[in-house]
Amino acid sequence: MAAPDEPRDDADAPETVPADAPAEVKADAAAAEGSDDHFHAARLSDDVGDRPRKDVPDPKDAAEPDDVIHQPEDVDPDTSEETPGKTQRVDAEGDEAPMDAESTEKKRAALVYNPTKVEPEQLRARVAELAAEAGWAEPLFYETTVDDLGDDATRAALAEKVDAVVVAGGDGTVRAVAEALTSSGVPLTIVPSGTGNLLARNLNLPLTDTDAMIRATFDGDVLPIDTGIARIRRVDGEVEEHGFSVMAGIGLDAAMIQNTRDDLKKQVGWVAYVDGAARSLVSAKPFRVMYQLDGHRLHSAKVHSVLFANCGALQGGVALIPEASIADGRLDVAVLQPSGVLGWLGVWRSIVWDNSVLRKFRAGRRVLERRKDSSVRYLRGTGIELATSPAQPIELDGDEFGEATRIYTRIVEGGLTVALPKGHDVSKL
Repeated sequence: MAAPDEPRDDADAPETVPADAPAEVKADAAAAEGSDDHFHAARLSDDVGDRPRKDVPDPKDAAEPDDVIHQPEDVDPDTSEETPGKTQRVDAEGDEAPMDAESTEKKRAALVYNPTKVEPEQLRARVAELAAEAGWAEPLFYETTVDDLGDDATRAALAEKVDAVVVAGGDGTVRAVAEALTSSGVPLTIVPSGTGNLLARNLNLPLTDTDAMIRATFDGDVLPIDTGIARIRRVDGEVEEHGFSVMAGIGLDAAMIQNTRDDLKKQVGWVAYVDGAARSLVSAKPFRVMYQLDGHRLHSAKVHSVLFANCGALQGGVALIPEASIADGRLDVAVLQPSGVLGWLGVWRSIVWDNSVLRKFRAGRRVLERRKDSSVRYLRGTGIELATSPAQPIELDGDEFGEATRIYTRIVEGGLTVALPKGHDVSKL
C-alpha cells in the first residue's frame, strides 16, 4: 500500500486539560498538541506481550474464602440486573455446576454461550450429542453474565485443560472469548448468533448452519488467524489491555455505537447503526491526534475517527478496508478526515461505492488509481500508537469501551486458532 500524503490540519485546537489531571494524561495532551518528546515519553508500546494483560484473579480462586471479615457496605454486589456476576458453569440441564470438573481421559470441549442470544437447552443438547458421536467427553458449559462477557469463563475452561472452545453469542461474546484464547493454541469454534457476526462473516462461515459449525469442533479444519490487541489509557491515567478480532476505533465510530438504541438494534439488527450514525453526526467535531505506525515517523492530524482493523468487512457486504486480511500479520488503519458535507459524501463514496463496488472490477481499480481523495486515508503496519486530548470514545468489535486519551493497537500474527468446516475455502481470507 502506498504511503499516505501528509494529513490535513483544518480544525480547532483541543480543549484545555484540567490542572489536576494525571501526569500521563497531561503528557498525552501535550503529545496531541504536537510535542514529539511528550508523545514518546508517554508511549504505551513498550513492554508488550503476545496475550492481552488482565489483572484479575483466577475464576476459581475468586470464589475461595480470603479469611477477611468484610462489612456489607465494604463489598460491591456481584450481580447486575438480577444476573449473577460471577463466572458460572452449568450442567447439561442448565443447573449450576461446580467450577471444578471431573477429570476425563477423552478429549473435551467447552461451550461458552450468551443465554440471551441462543436457545440454551437446544444448544447444550446438540453440542453434547455431536461430542458423543465424535467420541469426546461431555462438554463443559459456561453461561456469560452481565459482569463476565465470556473471558473469565474461557479462562476457567482453559484451567480444565479443554481441547476446544465453542462460542455462541453476539460480537461482544466472541471478542471476549477470543481475547482469552489468544496465544493459547486451543481452537475456537464460532456458532454465529446475534445480529452482527462480524468475525464469522470475515471468515466466510455459514451463518445459519449451526450443526456444521459444531461438527467443525470435532472433525473440521483448523486455521491460525491474526488477532488484535488494544492497550488504552483512561482519563485517570489507568492503563488497560483488551483483545479485538475484527476492528477497534476511536472517535465518531465509537460515538455512533454509543448512540445506537438497544431496542432498535434488537428489532432491525445492524440497520439500527444508521440511526446511531445520524445521532452522532449532528454533534460530530474533528479532534487532533498524534499517531505513529511502528517503525515510521510521527504524524499530526485533525480527524473524526480512526479505525484499526484486523479484517475489513462489515454487515451488508460493505468493505470498510478492502485490502485488510485476517491472516497477513498486518494491522490496517483507516483515518477519516472529511471536511464539511462534501467530505462526508467522499467518505460514503470511498467506503460504500469505491471499496465495495469499483474495486471488484479492473476498470474500476484503474479509476481509483487516478483519483485523489483525502477524506479517508489508509495506512498499514504491525502496530500504531495514537494520542489525543480531550479523551475520545473508543470501541472494540462494535462494543463501546468508554473513553481514552491514548491507544496502542497491534496484531498478534496467528494468535488465534479457529475451527472451520472440513474443506472450507480459505483462499480469500
